[in-house]
Amino acid sequence: MKKKPFTIAQFSDCHLFADKTALHFGANVWQNLTKTLTDISSRDTIDCAVFTGDLTQDHSEISYQYFVEAIVEANLSIPVYFLAGNHDDKPLIAKYLTSANFHLSNTIDHDYWQLQLLDSKSETPSGVVSESDLHSMAQRIDTDKFQFLMMHHHPIDVGYHIDKHGLLEQEVFWNTINQLNEGDIDIKAIACGHVHRASQLSKHQVAIYTCPATSVQFGDTKDNIASIVPSYRLLYLNNDGMIDSEIITP
Repeated sequence: MKKKPFTIAQFSDCHLFADKTALHFGANVWQNLTKTLTDISSRDTIDCAVFTGDLTQDHSEISYQYFVEAIVEANLSIPVYFLAGNHDDKPLIAKYLTSANFHLSNTIDHDYWQLQLLDSKSETPSGVVSESDLHSMAQRIDTDKFQFLMMHHHPIDVGYHIDKHGLLEQEVFWNTINQLNEGDIDIKAIACGHVHRASQLSKHQVAIYTCPATSVQFGDTKDNIASIVPSYRLLYLNNDGMIDSEIITP
């Protein structure tokens, strides 16, 4: 019997405020987040959840407490991993994301797969992943397993205004990815947040999945919002190295 796929719920970019009734581009982001987490909690085939950044919009300390409250109230029975987004404060993440659901590891092991969580937060809204960070990641890799990378910033231009704040030094990033894949490492795909829109792209035979936001979905211009309906992505990592995915709108 074929084993069930390693199933990950990726949710991203909730942009919470200190006020649960506050609106972000017309969306009640608190309600959107809790609706998303309720849906994730209702599915018994999910192995883990990964939040790919931008927890806060107003940079308030209480917004981090509200994020934890939402996770606890959803009564998730799965581990929750997380990455900092460009809006986030790492010391506040470390201070508050400590309840039983939260896991700090930057490598997630499964039977046939490893997930590698890459920190792309920098001192600016754009992202940075250095060659040394990538080579440090390579030291953690089990070469007998397929590799799936997750990060906040997008490592490839997506064709609208968010590209202004994408990953910097993309050529260096991809040169290193290629070098790793030319060896005995098999990086199948990269999933990111930040772009507030779902898409599937590829570069150098590596699949790239961008995640819709729980807050709002971006249009093509900075002031154009395509939707205030929350969504998240389910990723199905099969034991033969193939990946399936679907977008869930609770």
